[in-house]
Amino acid sequence: MRIRTQFFSYFKELTGCAETTVELPADSTIAALLEQLHVRFPRMKPMQNSTLIAVGVEYQPRDYVLRDGDEVSLFPPVQGG
Repeated sequence: MRIRTQFFSYFKELTGCAETTVELPADSTIAALLEQLHVRFPRMKPMQNSTLIAVGVEYQPRDYVLRDGDEVSLFPPVQGG
């Protein structure tokens, strides 16, 4: 299945792109997507525990099962002040 993944904020700098498409086996989870992304974009790996993940417009946990055509957005942790 094909999963479109968008990067926001400084994740764009870490990956060198605003979005990518990842091919995954059916019934893969967000965790499996992240594993592939960390291999492809190793500079993102240190942020793995604090990355915010949305599918469509809803935040989802890492065990969420993806569907073909899902759009996943990755955000760095929110900081304020």
